[in-house]
Amino acid sequence: MYKRAEYHVIKSRLEEPRKFIQVVMGPRQVGKSTVVKQVLQDLNLPYQQFSADSVPAGNTSWVSDCWAAVRSLKASKGWDSIILVIDEIQKISNWSEAVKKEWDDDTFHDRNIKVLLLGSSRVMLERGLSESLGGRFEEIRMTHWSYPEMRDCFGFTLDQYIYYGGYPGAASLIHDDDRWEQYIQSSIIDATINKDILMDTPIGKPALLRQTFELGAAYSGELLSLNKMLGSLQDAGNTVTLSGYINLLGESGLLCGLQKFSVDTARRRASIPKFQVCNNALKMIYNNRTFEQAILDRKLWGRIFESGVGAWLASQSFVHRFELFYWRERSDEVDFILCKKGVVVAVEVKGNAEKSTRGLAVFREKFQPGSSFIVGDGGLRAEDFLTMDIRKLFD
Repeated sequence: MYKRAEYHVIKSRLEEPRKFIQVVMGPRQVGKSTVVKQVLQDLNLPYQQFSADSVPAGNTSWVSDCWAAVRSLKASKGWDSIILVIDEIQKISNWSEAVKKEWDDDTFHDRNIKVLLLGSSRVMLERGLSESLGGRFEEIRMTHWSYPEMRDCFGFTLDQYIYYGGYPGAASLIHDDDRWEQYIQSSIIDATINKDILMDTPIGKPALLRQTFELGAAYSGELLSLNKMLGSLQDAGNTVTLSGYINLLGESGLLCGLQKFSVDTARRRASIPKFQVCNNALKMIYNNRTFEQAILDRKLWGRIFESGVGAWLASQSFVHRFELFYWRERSDEVDFILCKKGVVVAVEVKGNAEKSTRGLAVFREKFQPGSSFIVGDGGLRAEDFLTMDIRKLFD
């Protein structure tokens, strides 16, 4: 069975002496539970695994019950250590307080119980971690599958990856458009919005949240002002409401609104957002062209190609903790600006020969980035860019 890079990270952390709670977080359907299962099968350590998926949110004692069961098992078997795994932990109300109480109790009584928590709602996980578990945990971030992973595991071509994105569960369905679209809609979009957002966050207009996602996903790779969005949406609120919904969608691994790069933080926040899905499959289900038709339409494919590269960058920014922007000034534009610890990298995506790259030269002259390059026609091959270790750009 294919093993993602995170397999080795999780395995090495669990083999270390007990020190931190390990928290695996990331979007739905990227293989978090599968990777943990692989690790547990290969480790020569006893473990107990629980899932909060079907547990009532108000059952706050459930976490303590899991801990009690593991402590009892460890004592009765005489094991030196045991691993406690809890999946979808964020579904339990006040879960972080319960975890803190039990973890600290184990620490005080020298119980060697290692803890691994998993969750798909990044916003709920990070809220609980910051509120109660400061200094007690380490994050292991997982994201959508990359082109090399989809190629090596499922035989995807570059064009297939750009169009169908990086969901492993949908890989076997790409030759049946209806089944593929149904999987993305029900297993990814509906599950994320209905379970990870609406169940955990007070939303005044759920229908507006859904419409915001659908419109933003359809325009992935393009600039669209919030005021223009308001004119296209039914029962629209105001720009503040839309901005809040976009933030929630970004934290859930669906759709983000990139801000314009500027040295002035206030100008960044006031800029028109550039919408970017975190996996290109989320854009393509709102496209009325088949894969074969899209390939033949070079202008359309150029927009799909840019969105596909942007989706990979958005996912990488979550894992490797760098900021992602776009830049535009009058008619000059650069598709993506990457920033980390003062290092700026400019990336222009060229999906067809018609697109001008003048904006890259203007940006170089104005901001003098650490590096800048074109991906696609006349530049770095997309295969090479999508297989590189993005962290090396900041060295």
